[in-house]
Amino acid sequence: MTAMKVTPDTCLRPLRNGDLERMIIIDHAHTGRSRRGFLGKRLKLAIERPQAFIHVGLERDGELVGFALARLLQGEFGRTEPTAALDLLGVAPGSRELGYGHALIDGLLGAARQQGVRRVQSEAEWTSHALLRFFDTMGFKLANRVVLERRVSEPFAESVEEL
Repeated sequence: MTAMKVTPDTCLRPLRNGDLERMIIIDHAHTGRSRRGFLGKRLKLAIERPQAFIHVGLERDGELVGFALARLLQGEFGRTEPTAALDLLGVAPGSRELGYGHALIDGLLGAARQQGVRRVQSEAEWTSHALLRFFDTMGFKLANRVVLERRVSEPFAESVEEL
């Protein structure tokens, strides 16, 4: 992906190593905590392994104001076609309601199509109403998959002998 103008003062481009600090600031504004380690590892992998990730950044007047990053899945969980799992999406708080989230998803979808991906999936907390509304406006629908989870700190009801 090469840089592409979105508006006269913004451009969509691949993420770069130098974007990490801005990504941390943007992500912190959404999550309320620093995920420096996670973001740093994910960005490093995305840049080093372009065949395994899709990533886009939105820059306004030379400053990163948004980012999206997805992992490419090739057969995990029984999938038969390449799928992208959107792991990170962030827009700087002062830049909300300017269409930047839409531009990031559009850029991510375009890059996914170029890599032969036909489906992008993501997860959101049930109570993240604004994010769920955003995904809805971008055409995301409920998937046919159900996410299951279990606490590992709780013991099984059966004894080892019963298993």
